[in-house]
Amino acid sequence: MILLAGPALLVFLAFVIFPVLMAAYYGFFSWQGYGPPTDFVGFKNYLTILQDPLFHDALAHNGVILVMSLVLQGPVAILLALLLNRRMRGQSLIRMLIFVPYVISEVVVGTGWSLMLQTSGALNGLLTNMGLGFLANDWLSDPGIAIWTLMAIITWKYVGFAVILFLAGLQGIPEELHEAAAIDGASYWQIQWQITLPLLAPTLRIWAFLSIIGSLQLFDLVYIIWGQYIASTAGTSTMATYMVSEGRNAGNFGYGNAVAVVLFLISLVVALIYQRAVLRRDTDGALTGSGTRRKRSTR
Repeated sequence: MILLAGPALLVFLAFVIFPVLMAAYYGFFSWQGYGPPTDFVGFKNYLTILQDPLFHDALAHNGVILVMSLVLQGPVAILLALLLNRRMRGQSLIRMLIFVPYVISEVVVGTGWSLMLQTSGALNGLLTNMGLGFLANDWLSDPGIAIWTLMAIITWKYVGFAVILFLAGLQGIPEELHEAAAIDGASYWQIQWQITLPLLAPTLRIWAFLSIIGSLQLFDLVYIIWGQYIASTAGTSTMATYMVSEGRNAGNFGYGNAVAVVLFLISLVVALIYQRAVLRRDTDGALTGSGTRRKRSTR
């Protein structure tokens, strides 16, 4: 057992634990990114992070993105999954088209959307040509709109993953349960609400966990579309973009490492709380079920 787990454990220590420890170490220095760190500043970097209004804004933006990702993507993905779980013409093609945005590179997605959403871009041009010029707006720079623009792009990009995940969960629900409920007089939506969604709950919880962690660590789309300076003024900065702009781009790698450690700790605490409060029921059920099967097999 040790021989089998040894290589994976070494990789985990080398590429996860060791970098985190080194980041925590460099976070105690004012370091320019080259040579051994010598300018020890103690907890100054961490105190600066906690007192910086820009970090507070970035943390709040991450919170908004987290909540809105669950609120927007969840219902849309469930409805699409229920629709695509039924036999229909072109079902495979529709599934592929929904999943395509997820597999497209973030660089391509960010560049394409940034070009389309400029004030002189394709979207405003289309609205003007349709006689809806009053709807044209500065979708990327207006602080009152930019965060919703980001949420629309995130939903378009990642809802396909949720749909595929939910479709996989729906395949594990016995059709006999739906047929029995229909015979008892339940409507289609009553069946989905009373049978499908409860049985799909473990898949929903796993998707929500992945969405939460992804929202806390969001970087590439924001950085590509808004850049390091516009993101803060447009109200779309995240903790990851703050880390890059205030750390690497500012030439203060020690501060950037400290931000990385804070981001890691926030993600870890959220993951542990979610694991204990939400996912524990699934793991406990799996362990209980496996234990029951072992007892039956020994009889």
